[in-house]
Amino acid sequence: MNDLSITLENDYVLLSPLTIENHHHLLPIASQEKLVHYSPSDIETPAALKRYVETALDQKERKTSIPFIILDKGTQLYAGCTRYMHIDWQNKVLEIGSTWIGREFHGSGLNAQMKDLMLRHAFETMRFEKVEFRIDERNLRSRKAVEKLGAVLEGILRKNIYLLDGFKRNTCCYGILKEEWLTENTP
Repeated sequence: MNDLSITLENDYVLLSPLTIENHHHLLPIASQEKLVHYSPSDIETPAALKRYVETALDQKERKTSIPFIILDKGTQLYAGCTRYMHIDWQNKVLEIGSTWIGREFHGSGLNAQMKDLMLRHAFETMRFEKVEFRIDERNLRSRKAVEKLGAVLEGILRKNIYLLDGFKRNTCCYGILKEEWLTENTP
């Protein structure tokens, strides 16, 4: 299963392939000040966002990433983007990350809906055995969100990534094993 042009959808959210042709829908969201405060990604200007998307698409070409643009089906508005990344096809491990959504979607349940779609697809369709999340230690909101999904804190990488403001963050590494997810999500 190496199809990298997948679309995931439920009643609340549509995750479709992120492309150069559709990335302009993200400009109003990406320009929100400090939206990616805990991330090393620069997306705040049109040129920076285009570079960000080009990098994601280059990773997709190398089969290490599958980037999505997020549509909130309730509002019919583009909400942000996310991706499967650091895909290790041989060892059946991938990371869900590079996720950012506009402030107007925070607390709406959209993030949980899209993570559920992505986890279900990773475990049931792609047949992966583990999904990881890497989060800035200070980002308590995101940490609590992945813990609610069943992710377990596996360790903290100390001072491993520089952010745009020069701060070197600690990164919390979370994981969900397929058998853990199946135990919680099968009737």
